[in-house]
Amino acid sequence: HAISYRACFKPQLPRFFIETLTHPGDTMYDPFMGRGTTIVEGALFGRKVIGNDIHPLSKILTQPRLHPPSVEQVGRRLAHIRIGKRSSASSDLSMFYHPRTESEILSLRCYLERREAAGREDHIDRWIRMVATNRLTGHSKGFFSVYTLPPNQAASRENQRKINKARRQKPEYRNVKELILRKTKSLLRNVTDDQIERLSAAGESAMLLTAGAWHAGLIRNDSVDLVVTSPPFLDTVNYAKDNWLRCWFNHIDLKDVEKRLTVVRSVGAWTLAMEKVFHELHRVVRPDGVVAFEVGEVRKRNLRLDEIVVPIGLKAGFRCAGILINKQRFTKTSHIWGVGNNRAGTNTNRIVVFQKPH
Repeated sequence: HAISYRACFKPQLPRFFIETLTHPGDTMYDPFMGRGTTIVEGALFGRKVIGNDIHPLSKILTQPRLHPPSVEQVGRRLAHIRIGKRSSASSDLSMFYHPRTESEILSLRCYLERREAAGREDHIDRWIRMVATNRLTGHSKGFFSVYTLPPNQAASRENQRKINKARRQKPEYRNVKELILRKTKSLLRNVTDDQIERLSAAGESAMLLTAGAWHAGLIRNDSVDLVVTSPPFLDTVNYAKDNWLRCWFNHIDLKDVEKRLTVVRSVGAWTLAMEKVFHELHRVVRPDGVVAFEVGEVRKRNLRLDEIVVPIGLKAGFRCAGILINKQRFTKTSHIWGVGNNRAGTNTNRIVVFQKPH
């Protein structure tokens, strides 16, 4: 699960509901898939999985982990990828990367583009793409970039120049292939053969969509046993601009993503958007099926979104079984942002649990 993404929850959250409320072979769904935490957890426990996210990056980060290659396969593939001297990117990235590193990134980007265009991209290529996407920027030597923001949020070019000036730093050379292989070893280190078999089995039947959460028309009526998800918290996170560099690497049109994402400032607009989502959830969830809808406290803890969500779910035809409040322990990310434990709502999960009546 060590694939960073903005506003992702810990795997223990979906795991609790999977173990408590489902059985092997049951179907799980996450309409706001993000980095794929719910999907991967469901697969690890032998559940059928359906994921959806309107941001194309979500599928790029999720699909490869349902078909994990071996470290040896990744090493051999990397050895065959030609890393030549490439001209600079169309946009200036010199504030992030050493010239040699930038050249290697551009070569890898070009290789992946060619493989996909030719219909030859396989599970090993997709894995390499996923790991490289995750390694583009970060705050240690395990990333391709000079020291910058945490990997789930890319700094703008202007802000990175300011960071470099304040820290009196300039990009050092990073070996792209070595870092991809190192991260691959880390991701697969504790994964057993049995878990890989379950991931691959789930991957064969997995449905990963790139659509609006309010219209997942490919999912059959009354077919989902459990939903575990977390929607955008109004305009708290900008999923487009925070991922601008990842979009560039994967040839994703940032402007198109910005148009499609649900980013609203008012509670009224957010409520209308979630009403459409819950109407669709009521269609796909089976009678007695459960929706665990994780939200949080925003705007300096003055707005508890769980209190907004309850009447939305009731209006859609669900019954509210309860609200779980999970106070997490102090996190590394909170420390980076200078946020004390539970002082700004960043470490608190508020999960509204709904059930669809017969």
